Amino acid sequence: MELRHLRYFAAVAETRHFRLAAERLHIAQPALSHSIRQLERELGVTLLARTTRQVSLTPAGELLYRDALRVLDSVEDSVRGVRRMVDGRQGLIRIGFTGTAAYSQLPMIARVLNEQLPEVALEIHADLLTPAQVESLSSARLDLGVLRPPVEGEDLTMRTITSEALVLAMPADHRLVEQPDVVMADLRTEDWVLYTDSHSAMNDAMTRACRTAGFAPRHRHTAPSTGVLLALVSAGLGVTLVPESVRNAPPSGVVFRNLPDADSIDLALAWRRDDDSPLVAHVLKTLESSGLFDENPETGR
Repeated sequence: MELRHLRYFAAVAETRHFRLAAERLHIAQPALSHSIRQLERELGVTLLARTTRQVSLTPAGELLYRDALRVLDSVEDSVRGVRRMVDGRQGLIRIGFTGTAAYSQLPMIARVLNEQLPEVALEIHADLLTPAQVESLSSARLDLGVLRPPVEGEDLTMRTITSEALVLAMPADHRLVEQPDVVMADLRTEDWVLYTDSHSAMNDAMTRACRTAGFAPRHRHTAPSTGVLLALVSAGLGVTLVPESVRNAPPSGVVFRNLPDADSIDLALAWRRDDDSPLVAHVLKTLESSGLFDENPETGR
């Protein structure tokens, strides 16, 4: 049985007329009649009761008509799905986020894609430091990554999303909590909590800010993620620097202070330079039109 036979039969069943069905299908009436007889011979049943005045369905024809509609609808759904996928409007996008980016960028990106590309499913990998994201992007385990430049390797393309000021995170009972103005030099004797990964962009930014202020950060504790980092600060084990967006979801026991001399850190969206996926391209275009990126030109690393 061919799919066209089901389409021909469904057209006759709906119109109850061979000529009208042939016109709808844009085929000759004799060819349509031949196809229906061929279908009946293949099934070994009579599907249509024909008279000189009308065409009606037999009980077998009624059953086949109902099933044919389900089959044809399913095929049409599949065709539409394939076309949407080819157009980049359907599929799965795997996005990684640094721990701090999850506070600021994840809600916005998820909302935009849900509203404008509702048939695109998101697989979120949160609290991934930049080195882990770079590795996952390069090995195609992630499609997009919201991370902290710079990155190693030449196989990724990046666009800057924003530049965030670095702020001080300290325990709620810290000696500097009541001090209205804090600068980096005030932290010279403090213990610091850094990220475990030695290639962390945030570690580099913290170390650079400390050295600019004339000292090296003294650290005894490290954390694999931002959540753990802030938990250690809350426990009184040290201070740290975080991007300003972390203030959007302040953890218990941590106080934030502006640091006028702590510089800033960039946040960027990265993807594989050779990724030719229509879905990735459409997602990038959608995010660009939503105003996600700043006005800096695209850069590749």
